[in-house]
Amino acid sequence: METEPCCEERRDGVLDPTEPEVVERISEPADCDPLNKLPCGPPEQGEELCGKEPSEIENHAVESKDTEIKSVSNCEQEREQAECKVEKKLKKTNSWKMVRFQDPSTEEDVVERDSSAEILFPEYAVEEWTCAQFEELFMAEDWENITEDQLLRKKILESGDEQVPRSTWGQEVTVKMQGVLEDRTVVEKDCKLVFVIGEGDVIQALEECVMSMQKGEITLLVADSQYAYGLLGREPDIPAWAPLLYQLQLLDIRDKPDPETLPIADRIRIGNQKRERGNFHFQREEYSLAARAYYVALEVLTTHSQDGNDVGMKEEEEEVREYRVKCLNNLATAQLRLEQFNEALHTSRDVLTLQPNNVKALFRTGKLLSDKGEYKEAMEVLKQALKLEPTTKAIHAELSKLVKRQSGGKDTQQWRLKPAKVLGDDITPFLIPSKKKSPGLSWKFILGALVVAFGSLVTSMIMTARN
Repeated sequence: METEPCCEERRDGVLDPTEPEVVERISEPADCDPLNKLPCGPPEQGEELCGKEPSEIENHAVESKDTEIKSVSNCEQEREQAECKVEKKLKKTNSWKMVRFQDPSTEEDVVERDSSAEILFPEYAVEEWTCAQFEELFMAEDWENITEDQLLRKKILESGDEQVPRSTWGQEVTVKMQGVLEDRTVVEKDCKLVFVIGEGDVIQALEECVMSMQKGEITLLVADSQYAYGLLGREPDIPAWAPLLYQLQLLDIRDKPDPETLPIADRIRIGNQKRERGNFHFQREEYSLAARAYYVALEVLTTHSQDGNDVGMKEEEEEVREYRVKCLNNLATAQLRLEQFNEALHTSRDVLTLQPNNVKALFRTGKLLSDKGEYKEAMEVLKQALKLEPTTKAIHAELSKLVKRQSGGKDTQQWRLKPAKVLGDDITPFLIPSKKKSPGLSWKFILGALVVAFGSLVTSMIMTARN
């Protein structure tokens, strides 16, 4: 999903979250860098005028009264603009591209939400938006149902252009929206949210509602949690099973652009946004949705350049390939969680086509081949992975398992961890026979002899007592 910034500043969509197989938190940096305090007016004059005491400014005004009044006025205007920007400077949380804005803070435990729910639609501060209970909205007669289960409903505040056809599956739309919880805490807000219907860029409620709207239409949308963030909610701002209320305006409808016609920089940005959405679903253990997002990202991250002599173009295409590898590795991991083993093997081989020495793909390929019974190829692949990372215990463990499988499950051989310097193509030194116990007296035999001796002693004592 492609988003454009709200208010003054643009967002850079090129991000690099961690892959899901390396279990780390997925988070995005703030939209903008901290606002630096700039001098009021020109660099030479502004800092002096803004830093002087009132008495000094008065003395300076005696020499040049008109210039002083103008400079002070400009200083105050610049200062007011800077303060305004600070107020509007908002920070993004880990909600991916569905953005919640909050005031910047260096303290992680301080969360000051933007509670100005009417800021995007000040002329539509109707009762339903400001104070009505969500249960009342789900039962109101002047609201229309978008879905048959009556869990997704809308109320039109301003009609759109009926001459323009409604948006359909696969088209790209731009919307202006803000969403609140039942206590009217603003959790999502975007002046120009761009997404493709059906690609999972946003929650299902927004996709369903947009397809029922005319261009220019402004509507209220109330969505049950199953059309929003469901059982898991969205940390840290949306609780589990929380319904949401939106103010929504459909700004534009257009066909989805062909990825091959886009500049490489745009392909990287959009492809990464799709991949981030996949990571978001993966962390929520929604593996089917994650796999779909990775597939869409791969469609965007293409490398078909007509200008092969441009050095800058080659560097950008190499960057596209790197992100494509990340996306393929993520997809293979999601396919494994879905138990789509053949698809995961095919995806891992696609990674090796782009990067033959990718250890993650080598290990995954070797493991899947071993599980399929293709021991010879699995051994070669795992040996290659071991050469690249000889200290990785997971590779040694998989090789040990593979050797055991090759021997028919008999515990006659085992894989021993060896130093990297002695590793070669021949793995025979690493296969050592199991230690066999030297023959000796069995404990059962010794126990039997003791029993016989004890019995004989008891019998002799009884016979002596009788005599």
